[in-house]
Amino acid sequence: MAMLMTMAACTNNKPAEAVENPETSVEETDTISEQTKQQNMEEVQAFLKECNAFFIATVDGDQPHVRPFGVSEIIDGRLYIMTGKVKDVYKQMDANGKFEICALKPSGSEWIRIMGTLVNDDALAVKTEFLERNPSLKSMYKADDDNIAVLYITQGSARFCSFAAPERKVKF
Repeated sequence: MAMLMTMAACTNNKPAEAVENPETSVEETDTISEQTKQQNMEEVQAFLKECNAFFIATVDGDQPHVRPFGVSEIIDGRLYIMTGKVKDVYKQMDANGKFEICALKPSGSEWIRIMGTLVNDDALAVKTEFLERNPSLKSMYKADDDNIAVLYITQGSARFCSFAAPERKVKF
């Protein structure tokens, strides 16, 4: 219940009049340097890691679906998530790469909403690296098993929300 109220609260928050770093405002995507995008991606990744679990929303036709995920990694300058190709979530991402992620910090007072498009990456090296960083997944997936799907975020943006501070938007 607290998660639902928290997620609704972010939707109702009005964007801050002043963004901490105007260079990272979602509206100013053309002026963001690659270095700033990388720093923003690292900040998003650190937030996800602190939350331990995050929830990803996909669509199947006109029906939204939300599921918990637990791993994400930055590899070769891209933020990846992982799933199995036999799962419905992968089939939905493959049909429509648009997604939204919501994650709540353990404190319950800070959360993030991430949106963008997911692109499948079949590179064996990326799959291998993802599994090396997440050895607990090796019992379920192999880098060359044709089931593992590693997907990276393009056109990524994030909204950092809090009950105690104005919303902040970044692009990565």
